[in-house]
Amino acid sequence: MIETIYIARHGFRSNWVTSNWTSPTGLPRDPPLAAYGVTQAEELAQYFLSLPEDQRPTAIFSSPYYRCLQTSKPVSEALGVPIYVEHGISEWYSPAAPNTGLHPRPSSASSLVSYFPQIDPSGWSSIYYPSRKGEDVPQLHDRIGGFLKDFIPEVEKTKPEHKRILLCSHAATVIVLARQLLGDLELPLRVATCSLTEVYRKKGAEEEEVKVLGGWEAKRLAEATFLTGGIQRDWGLEDIVMDHGKVVEDQGVPGTQDELDEPVGSQADRRNGPPPIPSSL
Repeated sequence: MIETIYIARHGFRSNWVTSNWTSPTGLPRDPPLAAYGVTQAEELAQYFLSLPEDQRPTAIFSSPYYRCLQTSKPVSEALGVPIYVEHGISEWYSPAAPNTGLHPRPSSASSLVSYFPQIDPSGWSSIYYPSRKGEDVPQLHDRIGGFLKDFIPEVEKTKPEHKRILLCSHAATVIVLARQLLGDLELPLRVATCSLTEVYRKKGAEEEEVKVLGGWEAKRLAEATFLTGGIQRDWGLEDIVMDHGKVVEDQGVPGTQDELDEPVGSQADRRNGPPPIPSSL
């Protein structure tokens, strides 16, 4: 049974420093880390290495975006643990405006391993996929709630040796992961680059011990004290929400409006068959 979940936001992005950046994967909106972000990721790794061995994560589940995998890499190397790619904790995009296209979707683990050999592409197939049409905030809550209800039992069933895991994701997704795990969908939380949240499973009655949503308590929320630069580029959902979880529409990737938006949602009932092959740009 999973006892501790660490949740980290990716490090400082290169496109915050310069407009002259190139996506290593060729995927739109997939910038690498800035040099400062790489330093943050290395400091995150050193923080985990400073913990007693029985408190360190033994597996990393990362968003498939390059900046998250790049953040996960030093932790994987320092601790000698695998990276598993999980689309369920991908970036959050606002709903795509009509006729502007779909949002990007990164490639599969089997493709991404060519950039990050720390990935174990055969050890895990994504259990959840967000729609490329985008989401308002209630839909993001639904996505993460559905993901966690599939993900935690699947990890406990197929990888029972992992009692402590690290999720590496994006600001909005990190906030909602914390909200769903803690059972507080209004939790005010601002998340800085490479900040760390740590939750542990509640003790008590057996039904509480196996509860997923709301079955956890926080030890730390978006802390950055281990980072030399402290809090950087903190972000909260209040920065974008207009009213009742509604947000301004975003632009999709031009020319993608006729592409299939699949797979979408839970893949839990398909995991005994061949893994889905996500569309990629």
